[in-house]
Amino acid sequence: MNELHDLASFEKKRPYLLGLAYRILGSLADAEDAVQDTFIKWQGADRTAIVDPPAWLTTACTRRCIDILSARHTRVDYVGAWLPEPIHAVTEATPESDLELASSLSTAFLLLLERLTPKERAAYLLHEIFSRPYPEIAAALGMQEAACRKLVSRARTSVGEDRMRHVASRERQEELLAAFRSAVATGVTEPLAALLSDDIALTADGGGKVTTIERALSGKPEVLPFVAERLRNWWSSYEWQLVRINGALGALLLENGQIVAALSFAFDAEGRATGIFIMRNPDKLARLSAEVFLS
Repeated sequence: MNELHDLASFEKKRPYLLGLAYRILGSLADAEDAVQDTFIKWQGADRTAIVDPPAWLTTACTRRCIDILSARHTRVDYVGAWLPEPIHAVTEATPESDLELASSLSTAFLLLLERLTPKERAAYLLHEIFSRPYPEIAAALGMQEAACRKLVSRARTSVGEDRMRHVASRERQEELLAAFRSAVATGVTEPLAALLSDDIALTADGGGKVTTIERALSGKPEVLPFVAERLRNWWSSYEWQLVRINGALGALLLENGQIVAALSFAFDAEGRATGIFIMRNPDKLARLSAEVFLS
């Protein structure tokens, strides 16, 4: 019975741990590995000596994520542009917390986190996204509380998330996606252009495994012709499936029932699209059809 109780206790925390690990690592595959390693460590621990199981699990998972992040090679070896692995995230929370979930899962926000060191990233997420107190963060990172405060302060400055963690209304998301799809189908870009910021950027990640653009496109003069001409040629036969990607409305592109691309967006405070993200790397698309429950 104790083993069943311990398993139930861990499973109750799994969405939280997976959400933490995914945000730290930017990879669902790595996040699942980190959570599984945490579970193995939990199974081998003397739980009678654990005063605060949730804090213990947070610490164990955070440290494992930092180890994984610190062991990574730099992304200079990655072929083409790198984007975080997209996920079809779902939650049983309220619409208000759904909005917060989307803001902290957006591809744009995860890209900003790439600026941070592993410990900055962990400290920032634990405090700013998961509202963990500094004493708990200090214990998780094995640092003094004052040093953790400095990590979070530096991370806030580097991330500047107030400019990026915007989630447009559902209506605006639907309008943008419809305009984008129409531009791909017809080549007419005027409705889409009205919904884009002047500094719109389009990034595609193929991971060197499939053909895609080699660099990010910037500004309407580059982005709109690409959508109306090249995407129209490439995507004309694809089936569109609307789903939530990283907490916001996006689309999966399918060929013969197989996902070949994922499309998502970033927005500014006025609801204009500032980023268009296209995932083509088959390794990162592999788990996108499944729903992922996380906090």
